[in-house]
Amino acid sequence: MPQAGSASDSLPDAVLAFLRAASLIAAQERPRAVPLAGGVSSDIWRIELAAGPVCVKRALPRLRVAQRWEAPVERNVYERRWMQTATAIVPGIAPRVLAYDDAGMFAMEYLDASRYPVWKAALHAGRADPAFARQVGARLVRVHAATADDARIAAQFATDASFHAIRLEPYLLATAARHADLAPCLEALAARTAATRRVLVHGDVSPKNILAGPQGPVLLDAECAWYGDPAFDLAFCLNHLLLKCLWTPSAARGFLACFDALAAGYLAGVSWETGGALDARVATLLPGLLLARVDGKSPVEYLTREAERARVRRVARALLAQPPDGLAALRSAWAQEVGA
Repeated sequence: MPQAGSASDSLPDAVLAFLRAASLIAAQERPRAVPLAGGVSSDIWRIELAAGPVCVKRALPRLRVAQRWEAPVERNVYERRWMQTATAIVPGIAPRVLAYDDAGMFAMEYLDASRYPVWKAALHAGRADPAFARQVGARLVRVHAATADDARIAAQFATDASFHAIRLEPYLLATAARHADLAPCLEALAARTAATRRVLVHGDVSPKNILAGPQGPVLLDAECAWYGDPAFDLAFCLNHLLLKCLWTPSAARGFLACFDALAAGYLAGVSWETGGALDARVATLLPGLLLARVDGKSPVEYLTREAERARVRRVARALLAQPPDGLAALRSAWAQEVGA
């Protein structure tokens, strides 16, 4: 879970009402609560109950980013549903949901950072573990494979409008507005992604949302859950492994080994379409996401120098202008840029 902020004994009345309605606290009880840091899209608290700590999450209507970015608060309903659905397929892939309401608030088990460290922190420290990366890919593809072409799951996650608002528009379309010459390509990628409805997508498979648990990777923050294109999840996570090469250059070779392992672990489990078709779709989408992380509405916070952002633009623009035929070609272009 995100690291704690300052302690507080007060919770919003709506949160207290939710806890009472769920019978997690008594009528007059006011548990100690600690806001958790790290979220740009939700308020999150660690709440100390008699039976132990729990985590409560409530979506925000406006995200905490520099550019104006609004999103429907009901996305937390779909996040909770993703957690329940994915856990039924891969036990332990997400925290257990303890209680929820239909307004988008839910309580889940609290996972202590001492036993569940965040993968992003390990990567920043230069600890590249291809075996763990392979587990991420292997767990993710199990969820995709189990939900492929399932009309019942598709009906539960018909979140096209929300996915457009919090993924396609702020990433691909906002970037298209800043790169007019590439706008047709970026808009086509957004349209292709939106039109591909095959599996249950997490939507935010990022190292900051992955914990290294004792039994394997645990995924958090499925607010973007959508029944759609599996290429998005794989491209989104692989993109972060490329960007980490600029954040911690000394570990670039290790991060590329993680890139290879995660892709291999995932592609080995693809059953609803050919691995080659999915590989090609990921390879053409990924450069758009790469460019979006410097010029979209949600740039990565750790590329602070213009020279770093220029390197990302150079590679991403070239790959968008001449799309790679697969992940191997894309990886080769990035490895050449970072000297790994």
